[in-house]
Amino acid sequence: MSLFHAFRSLKEPVFRWWFLSQIFSASGSTTQMVAQAWLVLKLTGKGVDLGLLSSCALLPVLVGGPWAGALVDRVDRRRLLIVTQSIFVGLASLLAVLTATGAIRLWMLFVLAAISGTVNAPDAAARQVYVVELVGRDRLASAVSLYEVVLNASRVLGPAAAGVLLATVGVAPCFEFNAVSFLAPLAVLLVYRTVSPTYKGLEAPGRRSEFRAGLRYVWNFRAIRTCLFLAAASGMLFGLGVTLPLLTTRVFHLGSGGYGLMMAAFGVGALPGALLAASTRRHPTGRSVAFLAAATGVCVLMTASAVGVDLEIVGLVLTGCMSIWFIARANTLVQMEIDPAMRGRVMGIWNMALPGTSLFTAPMVGWVIDTVGPREGFGLAGVALFVTAVLGWRSLVRPVEEPAATGQGTSPGADLVGKWPTAGGFSSQP
Repeated sequence: MSLFHAFRSLKEPVFRWWFLSQIFSASGSTTQMVAQAWLVLKLTGKGVDLGLLSSCALLPVLVGGPWAGALVDRVDRRRLLIVTQSIFVGLASLLAVLTATGAIRLWMLFVLAAISGTVNAPDAAARQVYVVELVGRDRLASAVSLYEVVLNASRVLGPAAAGVLLATVGVAPCFEFNAVSFLAPLAVLLVYRTVSPTYKGLEAPGRRSEFRAGLRYVWNFRAIRTCLFLAAASGMLFGLGVTLPLLTTRVFHLGSGGYGLMMAAFGVGALPGALLAASTRRHPTGRSVAFLAAATGVCVLMTASAVGVDLEIVGLVLTGCMSIWFIARANTLVQMEIDPAMRGRVMGIWNMALPGTSLFTAPMVGWVIDTVGPREGFGLAGVALFVTAVLGWRSLVRPVEEPAATGQGTSPGADLVGKWPTAGGFSSQP
């Protein structure tokens, strides 16, 4: 292990500024997520409504993932991200105005969440591809893991900001803070005019054939297919906006401060998990991914059965560490093995799995919480991860064999196989 190795992607100036801007932006998004969950509880108090809110945001990601990935493979990622960040500013501002004026209704939250999810489908895939273009293959593990640092730093900073804002000025300022947070990455995109690479062969096929090629490519790639199932299972865990509010209020009888504390505990544990994933010098293996997934499942079950708030906090810290260590390694494994010309489509399908499948799992978890209990709803993710890891063990430990990208011979990016994008163009890798 080498802590220096974990931060090597920050040597690239553009990625360094992008990384810092993403911490601010992701913290704003988490602040809004906490405020939205609290607002839904004030409006209805039902766990199913929390699940439905997540479903509205994730339906476009699930349905449009492969098409969004094909779009990302075709267009300049920087320009696409400028458009999506601008739209996010407008949506958060509108939500703040509706809440501040008292006009907000549950159906409005659902509609705005659906629009946000539609924008997020290409945005999420473009972010992941854009990072690879900035740092190249050699620093990919560092960049992917540091992205998990971003997400989980936001789980500490976001709930902390939300807790302060909710306790002092109310819900609407949480949404205003999110709108402002998108200005940081937008500034980086406008200042640093990087150019995305294009791949020969992507101009000829139609959108539908590209969609099918992406699905066929992933399905024939056994290790990646198993990683996608694991990602889908982990979505039940990472949907903390469904489980933690009700675990906080119904089991431990705490208020908004306790909810924020539990969210922050998960984020505190996730930070070392991301650094562990980034600091290893070896490329991730399927065996390590399977082991970490199973260990995460065990941690989730232990946390779900914790007696007392203190043990619950410790369990959330441990679960955060193991889960992010696992998901960062799984994401890196997928990105290391795929054909660069298929990257956008594969990342689009990855986003279908995580967080897209939460469209189904979030209402299911909410239903389990309402009918059985919050502990059982939280523990459901542990069962799913452990079982999936056991069933997919053989697929992950076998040597990786890459299929043709189209399933019919030469891949559409065959002329660039072995060449990886960097901030300055392409570099050949041995």
